[in-house]
Amino acid sequence: MKLSVMSYTLARQGWKKNGAFDLKGMGELARSLEIDGVDMVTDYGLEAAEIRRVLDDYGLDVVCYTFSGAGLNAETAAERCAGVDAVKEGLDTAAALGTDTVMLITPGKPGVPRDVSRRRYIRGLQESAALARQAGIRPTLENFPGADSPFVISSDVLEAVREVPGLKLTFDNGNVLLGGEDPAASFARCAAHVIHAHFKDWVRAAPGAGMEALDGRRYTPALIGEGVVDQKACLAAMQSAGYGGHINIEYEGNQYLPDDATRRAARCLRERMVELEGGAP
Repeated sequence: MKLSVMSYTLARQGWKKNGAFDLKGMGELARSLEIDGVDMVTDYGLEAAEIRRVLDDYGLDVVCYTFSGAGLNAETAAERCAGVDAVKEGLDTAAALGTDTVMLITPGKPGVPRDVSRRRYIRGLQESAALARQAGIRPTLENFPGADSPFVISSDVLEAVREVPGLKLTFDNGNVLLGGEDPAASFARCAAHVIHAHFKDWVRAAPGAGMEALDGRRYTPALIGEGVVDQKACLAAMQSAGYGGHINIEYEGNQYLPDDATRRAARCLRERMVELEGGAP
């Protein structure tokens, strides 16, 4: 298992230089942590060739290109056309970045039942599957949080994997928890389909605060290792399944600056990995 830097973790707190997303700063952070991969979450208005040139300077691979698939959550095929076009554009960008993996962000819609959104997305993903095959790119979706999210727990994502040719999973251990499912057990159920992973953490929030989970509880973001997710159990489940891909370091809080959060989280996860190998904590 290998760690990867997530551009979203940096960008959500305004990781910029001269008004643009600071690619070089991300490269320097990854190099300082001896991390060789990044997950680019959108292109931030930059040309793919420029992103690739800068990342090459730091010896970094794009392990996944992440973009919105929300346009697929529409009732009819005609209404989904724009969403399918957006998938095509995302696949083209991924190819230019040199990655064979994309992740589509699949939020729910207020007032639309989870199962209705899920069926719409599945139809849209089916309509997009040939584009991914032609591009030689593996499409994934993730466990996405929220009371109206169509893909949270293992049964949600496995339904889509069964019905969409070539679809895989980006396993998100923190988001699974918000579905009321044990993250390690959820991974085990989906292990055969997981090709990428996000790790994050949460703490319980007071009524009316934070994000509402499927079971009605509320959570706010925490740094990996400082919340309620059993990170070591997740790593153990992945190790047992022989997972050899990347684990994204994701942080959605504001207690730490994003580079500090990434360093702290990387240290925590590496310590847990050493413990699993029988070394000193």
